[in-house]
Amino acid sequence: MPTQPELHQQRQIAESFGIDPGRYDRTRPRYPEALLDRVVAESPGPAVLDVGIGTGIVARGLRERGCRVLGVEPDPRMAEFCRRDGFEVEVSTVERWEPAGRLFDAVVAGQTWHWVDPVAGAAKAGQALRDGGRLALFWNAGQPSPEAAEAFARVYERLLPESPMTKAYRSSASAAQIYSSMLDRAADGMRAAGVFGEQERWRYDWEHVYSRDEWLDQVPTQGAHTTLPAGKLAELVAATGEAIDALGGSFVTSFATVAVTAVRAARVLRGARRRV
Repeated sequence: MPTQPELHQQRQIAESFGIDPGRYDRTRPRYPEALLDRVVAESPGPAVLDVGIGTGIVARGLRERGCRVLGVEPDPRMAEFCRRDGFEVEVSTVERWEPAGRLFDAVVAGQTWHWVDPVAGAAKAGQALRDGGRLALFWNAGQPSPEAAEAFARVYERLLPESPMTKAYRSSASAAQIYSSMLDRAADGMRAAGVFGEQERWRYDWEHVYSRDEWLDQVPTQGAHTTLPAGKLAELVAATGEAIDALGGSFVTSFATVAVTAVRAARVLRGARRRV
């Protein structure tokens, strides 16, 4: 995915992922166990705010580790799906959401912070975090094998030459390098908020072998595709399937899960605030 500075302003795309929440939940890659373990271990308590909770992919992992998770989600369809799994979700963008005196031990965002204004979002996270609470923003940067990337690039050049995916598959930069601009923007927002300590960057590398059916199942959930006309999406899926068949029916994707994180500095206390 590209990282235009105005990406958070593209609300039609940002709030389009709920078109098929079941597919999204079924097909989207999970996050490394070590990342979730570290977020929990390095936060002062179990109260977590999940920004863009979506279908609860991150939230379920945190709940399994003993956390109490509140979600903020702009798409009512995603929020409803997540509520069916037992989570409390408030429908709002995080920029407009109000903590209402609640304080959290961690604010997390998995694959969502690029849809958030980085300065306003960091300021709101700082407002919602207790002293010593952690803001952790992370993304899965997936890199198909060179052979798959070349095959996919040809498909997009033929069917969707203006798609950001065309440029991404032709880029000489790795997926982690492309996503580094998202981390940079998030880091700049943290600095601008003026309430966070020194930032850290974490990275976890792993691989996944995608079968033809598994990859095609998740293609409609990608941000570059959620607003495509049905006919064009079907054409893209069919052509991509043919490309994977030519590769032998599967391919390896290398993932780098990258994160930027910082701790909320101590504030001057002006009256007690309740902790979630």
